Amino acid sequence: MKKIAVLSGTSGMIGMQLLHCLIQDNSYDMIISVGRRKLALKHEKLVQVEMDMAKIRSMDLETKLRESDIGGVYFPLIADLKNKSLEIHAFCSLGTTIKIAGSKEKFQEIDHDYVMNFAFWSNGLGANKFLYVSALGADPQSSTFYNKVKGEVEEDLKVIPFSYLGLFQPSLLLGSRKEFRLGEEIAKIVMKPLVWLKLLKKFRPIHDYQVAKAMVFHANQNKSAKVEVIPSKDMQDF
Repeated sequence: MKKIAVLSGTSGMIGMQLLHCLIQDNSYDMIISVGRRKLALKHEKLVQVEMDMAKIRSMDLETKLRESDIGGVYFPLIADLKNKSLEIHAFCSLGTTIKIAGSKEKFQEIDHDYVMNFAFWSNGLGANKFLYVSALGADPQSSTFYNKVKGEVEEDLKVIPFSYLGLFQPSLLLGSRKEFRLGEEIAKIVMKPLVWLKLLKKFRPIHDYQVAKAMVFHANQNKSAKVEVIPSKDMQDF
């Protein structure tokens, strides 16, 4: 059976690393990246679909593929989707900050609602595994708004009947962002010695590619647990 990955949040730090990992992984025949805009990147395994994440639950992938299909390139994929003859893994690294979002309400919409929309949509598509980038400290009872929203997403995802739900909780991320975040940059400088000295594995910063590699690794394992939390310290080894 062919195996494909559907990916959201591709333009972000972890999303880009995930895309590269999935392209290099020979077990995946195709990667479908969904988002509000296409990336300036082309690869024979990559299919990019523009979708409004606020409306994705009602989006029909077959129709979207047919709209952009030139010369019947996607015909085999469309046929496999229709026949449900694919193993589908969904990877979600959607996320923002309150500063970028502009308000707590918009942050909630992106970090919670869009993630849930993608999860329901991918489950309806036939995805049996869902791998989500959460955060260290995620807790629906947290007094910190960011951690509270992440925790709420984790709890809400458990309701969707995936055969496997992987919740990845990285600490402070190291990597190249498009936007400058002063607080993060200061934190990186302060905490970088923990990486060099390999101290406090649970809390020390982690590279974006380590999270991506951990996600692809766990997606390819046979899992007995329906829900698994992968803490930052366990991703440090990748």
